[in-house]
Amino acid sequence: MRPARANIAAPDLPAGIAWIGAEPDSMPALTAGGPALVHFLDFAQLNSVRTLPYVEQWHRRYREAGLSVIGVQAPRFPFGAEPGPVRAGLERLGISFPVAIDAERDLWFAYGCEGWPSLFLWSTGGALSWAHFGEGEYLGTEEAIQAELRELDALRQLPEPLAPLRPTDGPGARVMPPSAEVFPGGSWERPWTAGEDGEELRLEYAAGEAAATFEGAGAVALELDGEPLPDLDLGGAGLYELTSHPRHEAHTITLRPAAGTRVWSVAFAAGVP
Repeated sequence: MRPARANIAAPDLPAGIAWIGAEPDSMPALTAGGPALVHFLDFAQLNSVRTLPYVEQWHRRYREAGLSVIGVQAPRFPFGAEPGPVRAGLERLGISFPVAIDAERDLWFAYGCEGWPSLFLWSTGGALSWAHFGEGEYLGTEEAIQAELRELDALRQLPEPLAPLRPTDGPGARVMPPSAEVFPGGSWERPWTAGEDGEELRLEYAAGEAAATFEGAGAVALELDGEPLPDLDLGGAGLYELTSHPRHEAHTITLRPAAGTRVWSVAFAAGVP
């Protein structure tokens, strides 16, 4: 969406904040050379992870044209504030732009974020040009990026915007609302721990995709409607897809993690009718 005012200035980056990747210059210095995209995420949160392929592609497509992209890891769960798990999780996701770890959510509150993900495009000079909260508006966001880059060089050839990566991502796509996120430990502040809280988790849901946030290592045995799925091998804390469907479907999924594995959340994505 376009901002209500044309003079909203970019908050600067706090001194001393930890970075994964090369620490960028200040926001005034960054936006002096071209537009800057600031994307708030959590590498272990489903909606964030689903947006990252688009943000990574915009970074690769437009950095030579003058776009700067930085991510801000705003943690939901304790491990999301630790550089080791964050670095490993971003590497698994193929993220190459620099990401700040906003452990105390200072930037989150300075920007007025409304959830994961939150995206802000700053024009050359540092005024807010475009913002979006949540998934979607990928075409609108890329068109806003291209408009800013044409202000730098009207004659530069820019590629056609990315095609939707999923059927649910196209403009005007009809989707079914998924089941609500489940916190199997009882709340977002407490995980369910295999062996302490039980041997398995069994959940009914209706969605196009199911994913879980794990902390631990080892194999997770999965069943869908009583039929075995391939085991899931955990490579560290983060979000892992459990299963996906071509459209919105109702199922029962069963998880049997190795003892000691923590399950913080099981989340679901929308599917087409």
